[in-house]
Amino acid sequence: MFGLDTTLTVFLILCLLLACFFEFINGFHDTANAVATVIYTNSLKPTIAVVYSGVLNFAGVMLGGITVAMGILNLLPMEVLIDTNPYHSVAMILALMLSSIFWNFGTWYYGIPSSSSHTIIGSIIGIGLAFYFLPGNWGLNAVNWDKAKETGLALLISPLLGFSLAIVVMFIFKRLIKNEIIYKEPIVGKVPPLWIRILLWCTCGMVSFFHGQNDGQKGVGILMMILIAILPGQFALNKEANLQESKIAIEQLDKLISRTDTTKFGLAELTYFHDIQNYATHFRNTTNPLTHVDTLNAALRFQLRKDVIKITKSAEKLNKSENVSLSLHDKKELSAHIKTAKNLIEYVPSWVVLTISLCLGLGTMFGWKRVVKTIGEKIGKQHMSYAQGASAEIVASIGISLASFRGSPVSTTHMLSSGIAGSMVAKKGLKNLQKGTIKTIVLTWLLTLPVTIVLSGSLFLMFRALL
Repeated sequence: MFGLDTTLTVFLILCLLLACFFEFINGFHDTANAVATVIYTNSLKPTIAVVYSGVLNFAGVMLGGITVAMGILNLLPMEVLIDTNPYHSVAMILALMLSSIFWNFGTWYYGIPSSSSHTIIGSIIGIGLAFYFLPGNWGLNAVNWDKAKETGLALLISPLLGFSLAIVVMFIFKRLIKNEIIYKEPIVGKVPPLWIRILLWCTCGMVSFFHGQNDGQKGVGILMMILIAILPGQFALNKEANLQESKIAIEQLDKLISRTDTTKFGLAELTYFHDIQNYATHFRNTTNPLTHVDTLNAALRFQLRKDVIKITKSAEKLNKSENVSLSLHDKKELSAHIKTAKNLIEYVPSWVVLTISLCLGLGTMFGWKRVVKTIGEKIGKQHMSYAQGASAEIVASIGISLASFRGSPVSTTHMLSSGIAGSMVAKKGLKNLQKGTIKTIVLTWLLTLPVTIVLSGSLFLMFRALL
């Protein structure tokens, strides 16, 4: 397969299966966030609810684009993602997948809402930190800290927003909807009025779709990470991209940057400036006689991927810097050239998206009961009312959709669980929360990053020593 020896082929298949299993677990682990409201309010029967949610999760991945996927892929720099020894790449993927699956499966087993986003990002950071301590790597920046900070901020803010905005939405409900039935606990076995069911069907569908759009893309990013790490010759560059367009874009980008006044540059700007010049020169010299990606040999494809990443990232930094003397028109032109150049590296084969869609959709239909019970019954001292379920899901769907638009991975679990808590507080204050459950959830959230960082880093070093 792809010119790999038998052992490496087995490892490749194993890594792909683990990525699919992670997304499958992600499906049933996070399903409760969408279906808890419609099940606990008797708006949909459980079987129908999880199938409905699964189909919309599938659709979310298929229609969600690849922005979040690329954000996950870019958390690790190329020096970590690709190693001259393919078995080192296998060690990285195995550590990443096993640590993520372990934490996700464990929290699901105990019915604790936990963030798959935190899990995968903590595992990636753990590998990057472990890479730093390998012999010969001292001083290398093995974690893309800029991307990690951006991602961490999104994950930190999401539960606070979910909690606060759910209170606001509940207040709006109370001002606009005077029918008291929407604020009461559902009666077991009694179907609510049709207008309430339609509201909850819509909010459940929105959370399911946007969960697929955001969390599904994380799985896409992981699968691409595996393919690029083990098969860089086949997947480092987009074979469908127009190489000539990328060459022109990089040439024009380089010319624009070269016209800027460097006397106002600080050390960081100068570094970005020289990186663009050096990598653009290498890209130009390497591709000068060539017209199509297929004409490049496997070794060159990764080198050119690294060139494009360095050029575009440095150009983005300069484009945002106040020390760069570019007109508004030039900045827009620079952004356009960056986007064109990225077409060569930011892509996902359709079969990858389809695979992750199926895994997430199928996973949604299994194992949902444990976490549903926690969300529906144990966050508040009272069972969730119709209004509380709708408000939490409205907030979660809006938050997840905005994060996906910005290309930031965000936690569906955090958004919705904190939204449920906010809706409970809106009704009777903090005393309406079950402190034991809240403490367990918060503790799990706080432990997710450090545990997965240590676990993935330790597994990575162990597998590197063995492979």
